Amino acid sequence: MKIDEVRRHVTTPLTSPAFAPVVPRFTDREYLNIVYRTDAEALRAVVPEPLEIDEPLVRFEVMKMGDVSGYGPYTEAGQAIEVSFDGERGEYLHAMYLDNFPATASGREVSAYPKTVGAPSLYVDHGVLVGTLDYGTLRVATATMGYKHHELGHDEAAAQITVPTFMLKTIPGYDGSPRVQELVRTEITDVVVKEAYTGPARLQLFQHVLAPLADLPVLEVVSASHLRTDLTLAPVKPVFDYREGARS
Repeated sequence: MKIDEVRRHVTTPLTSPAFAPVVPRFTDREYLNIVYRTDAEALRAVVPEPLEIDEPLVRFEVMKMGDVSGYGPYTEAGQAIEVSFDGERGEYLHAMYLDNFPATASGREVSAYPKTVGAPSLYVDHGVLVGTLDYGTLRVATATMGYKHHELGHDEAAAQITVPTFMLKTIPGYDGSPRVQELVRTEITDVVVKEAYTGPARLQLFQHVLAPLADLPVLEVVSASHLRTDLTLAPVKPVFDYREGARS
């Protein structure tokens, strides 16, 4: 393989890439979102500067991907923390757990999504929407919401998931020190809300050393929503370089 041919490859392994080189379109992405109040000091311990915390709010989400170009169906769960950067309000993606390896590898390598392995699920049980997350054989989160109790305005629903999203991108060098260390920004685009509901909800988090969701404890459930959407993820853009200590 010639040098110029190598340069045209942007994924590894070289001849059998872990994910397809496509911009995925999400069709029938179903959300269970539960926003809860947590301990402010716990948030300060995990949210990197220069992001700022106003209210100590976390959104626990379970997302069932009906169909994704390049990856197929899968399920994902995680935590997003309400933050602001240079006066712009958004969310910091703290943790994401998936049951699809190509989507996990692509999210980390191409962008900066904090993705790792997990076993999330989203289903209806006796009039209750249930979202769970297992790590290995152990349960680490259980969320429940009344199934389609009250309709939610589609504009309000779209506003919940289209806020700017911030993530930390770190790529180590061969000596173990960071070769790339940036705060990046992205957002959801081309969103179509097909269904949107709200209702009563509960959330339980369980202690686990490798899936420490419970380090951000649930003090009060603030709101909940159940959405079904089509959408696309915009490419990430760097906004702060930690190695240079400056905004991009």
